[in-house]
Amino acid sequence: MEATHSVLITVVAKFERFVEVEELQGIAAGVLAAESVPAAELGVLIADDEAVRRLNAEYAGEDETTDVLAFSLREGEVFVSPDEVTRLGEVIISYPTAERQAKEAERSLEDEVAHLLVHGVLHLLGYDHAEPEDEKRMREREEKLLAALS
Repeated sequence: MEATHSVLITVVAKFERFVEVEELQGIAAGVLAAESVPAAELGVLIADDEAVRRLNAEYAGEDETTDVLAFSLREGEVFVSPDEVTRLGEVIISYPTAERQAKEAERSLEDEVAHLLVHGVLHLLGYDHAEPEDEKRMREREEKLLAALS
């Protein structure tokens, strides 16, 4: 039996017409399946720079915007699930930052948002890039997943 993954995508109103919610749900669910995650839930918020800056300041102590934040429910105090579904957490993507980065990298905005989503989901699954070898491992996995999911 295949694991069921639930991905809730929320997009702030001013970006709704630019974001393909079903495509992002498919990408996130594809990452979870490729990583052999059992039944799981995660939320994704497509927000503006100011919202991401506030969250980054409050939770990471960095008063600046960033491209993606990941808030894991698997860190800190243990959350006991009432069912067999693993609640992973939230991925928050700054749409304006993604737009700037896409232009700088000369790639489509859709590809940039997909990359940030994969990056955020991998963080929720325990990947990190604080050390060079971890960064290499995470980047390689991102590239492989993006190639497989596109």
